[in-house]
Amino acid sequence: MNGPAMTSETASSGRWRDLGVRGLSAAVLIPVVLVDVWLGEWWFVAFVAVLMVLCAREYVRMAAVGDRLQLSLHAAGAIAGAVLPVAAGVAVALAVIASLWVCSVSAYLLQRRRHDLFALLGLGYVSIPALSLVVLRADPQAGLVSIYWLFCVIWMADTMAYFAGRLIGGPKLWPAISPKKTWAGLFGAMAGAVMASVAVILAAGLSFSFSLIVMAAVLAVVEQGGDLYESALKRQAGVKDSGTLIPGHGGALDRVDGLLAAATAAWALNMMGLLNW
Repeated sequence: MNGPAMTSETASSGRWRDLGVRGLSAAVLIPVVLVDVWLGEWWFVAFVAVLMVLCAREYVRMAAVGDRLQLSLHAAGAIAGAVLPVAAGVAVALAVIASLWVCSVSAYLLQRRRHDLFALLGLGYVSIPALSLVVLRADPQAGLVSIYWLFCVIWMADTMAYFAGRLIGGPKLWPAISPKKTWAGLFGAMAGAVMASVAVILAAGLSFSFSLIVMAAVLAVVEQGGDLYESALKRQAGVKDSGTLIPGHGGALDRVDGLLAAATAAWALNMMGLLNW
């Protein structure tokens, strides 16, 4: 009688063992990020630049075995994506990113090693999201609310995916890539994103926008896709976490993988006029 009970209790405990670390890191990091966003454009630029250089370092470590040339190119791309849209304009930023990306891909091809999709996409992966975040924040009309909306949508999507996946379980989303992700978690993420969107709309005093509700659900799916992309990269690299920045909780990329994908999608949706503030 005691054996099964102990086994069940152990499994339940294991299911939630990372909850404390997740909660602690969120309690520390979320207020810092929100204050940084509020302080102003250049404060946010500095934050994004540092964050994306950390992500570039971790990405290169996994996709290019820490190659120094690739690290330099990826870090330059991350900084260009964060700084140039504000300092020189989006067109210049994209031109510089494209040039660095060509250099990165050319170097991979010349070295004749690790010519996989992850390695070839790396520079864009760390530079385009940086540009997307900064451009959204730089909007003189809706910059502040758009970033708060995006962050709240993604944070709530990630939180609800975590709880729905562990409480409901069920069929796996893509077991070959991420054995813990479930369809329940995906639908939980979408529900959480919708709730967060409604909450921000009400808190900011915005007119009700059905578009923002639908786009929040779309970004939740994109966020989960971004998480799966990084999981596939880690599986190929043979590592559990992207880094050790947060003790017991992985690296910078582990914390923002979904946000990077969602930020790029949000910028694209905003340019198409689908995010109505």
